[in-house]
Amino acid sequence: MSRAPEACPNCGAAVPCAARACPECGADEATGWSEAAESSGLNLPDNEFDYGEYVRREFGGGGPKPQGISWLWWLAAVLVLVSFVAFWVL
Repeated sequence: MSRAPEACPNCGAAVPCAARACPECGADEATGWSEAAESSGLNLPDNEFDYGEYVRREFGGGGPKPQGISWLWWLAAVLVLVSFVAFWVL
């Protein structure tokens, strides 16, 4: 068994010298400490990743929905209120 690296090559967290696995992500000799382990081809985001562009692409560019109660709900509430008043008065 090889010695643990000072920083996890998988997540970059500090690894204690006697650790058998990374305390943050759980990587070990079999999953990420060996020289043969590769992360290329996983299509992970890098420093140039634009989260705003990703959200627009995945969820559409409609933007946030307007806050508040729409006029339809106000109309429904008024109709229900009128119905209750009419029921108790008549």
